Amino acid sequence: MNSNSPLRYSGAAQALHWATAILVLLAFIYGPGGSEQRVYSAARNFDRQLHESLGLSVFLLVFVRVAWRMIDRHPDPANVPRWMGLAAKAVQFALYVLLFALPLTAITGAWLEGHPLTLLAGAEVAPLLAKSHDTGASLATFHTWLGDAIMWLAGLHALAALYHHIVLRDGVLATMLPPWVGRWAQIPNR
Repeated sequence: MNSNSPLRYSGAAQALHWATAILVLLAFIYGPGGSEQRVYSAARNFDRQLHESLGLSVFLLVFVRVAWRMIDRHPDPANVPRWMGLAAKAVQFALYVLLFALPLTAITGAWLEGHPLTLLAGAEVAPLLAKSHDTGASLATFHTWLGDAIMWLAGLHALAALYHHIVLRDGVLATMLPPWVGRWAQIPNR
């Protein structure tokens, strides 16, 4: 371990991580899902507007997150077997890809189907692409699959963090928790 390396992620990195996780979960919960007629029905207006607003927030937040990650110092990786370190990097990479791909497929799919991006308070962003309904419908279906994939992958990520904390006791979970959380945020002597 590098003696100049911090023991935990910065408060800003932690806030960005947990805000992203919460927004993704809420967007998943409020995703109207189903057929195009169901998604764009008047009865689903609020859910769709909330889902699209949350999705756009995630999209903007992930740019901030990537920029912050490039300039922020972060803890050295845990001393784990090589396969485990590679798996952690692969999951993190896949999560970032999904964080970009989900909003892009949703926006592009909606616009190609001829629907505006609808945000809370009635704000709309008219389609900026020529209508190609079948392609848009395919992208909307792909978006749904990606939404399921990010939930499964985030769940795996969370289970891995708990495994590190409970079984390996290597402090990996604690690096992403503020010290005031208590015993869950204790970092063992490395």
